[in-house]
Amino acid sequence: MRLLQPFLRSTRRTASSLSQRHQLLLAPGQQSLRNEYYALRHGWSKANEAGVIVSRIDSGARLEYGLHARGREQASVAGDAFKAIVDDRPVAILSSDFSRTFETAKIVAAAVNADVEAEPALRERDFGDFELGPNTAYDKVWARDAVDASHTDNQVEAAAAVLARAAGAVQRVEGAREGHVVLLVSHGDCLQILQTAFAGVDVSAHRSLPHLETCELRRLELSGV
Repeated sequence: MRLLQPFLRSTRRTASSLSQRHQLLLAPGQQSLRNEYYALRHGWSKANEAGVIVSRIDSGARLEYGLHARGREQASVAGDAFKAIVDDRPVAILSSDFSRTFETAKIVAAAVNADVEAEPALRERDFGDFELGPNTAYDKVWARDAVDASHTDNQVEAAAAVLARAAGAVQRVEGAREGHVVLLVSHGDCLQILQTAFAGVDVSAHRSLPHLETCELRRLELSGV
């Protein structure tokens, strides 16, 4: 299990933009996080195996697009790694309600004797017209993101909109809990975009940050704070 440490990037970052992006995560008046955050991308799924995009809940909730056997093995390893991090501290596990993410979260939660809270704000980015098509379409979308994070070409959910909803989930946790180890179980694009708020990087540059592999566990910290 590979655990990446927090990263610092200067890409498109200024003092004013850094503060503005952190405000997406913090409750009013907060200067630092009240909880410790980790991101976990779901394990290798049947959709990954088939090379198709499954980004909407009506298809994503179906077991036929759930975890592959390889993904369940990855989740078990991630559970052991997360248990070592948690020790005896209180835990909160929030997960996208897609089958592949929720199953991943449940396997990890069993390792730390915790419950899983379904969080729709952590769902995969909606890839619009590319749904159930080949995953080669990702590159086209990401290229447009780098130019305009608000684009909705081909009815794809804007990167800026994904950031707003995912960061909102963190802000809600910050308002309700303190001193918890919080695990956010989500999808590649959602987590890739969310980490820009922690790193203080413009959302249009989300692909410049280290990519999350399937079932990769990563610490999220506010850079520059």
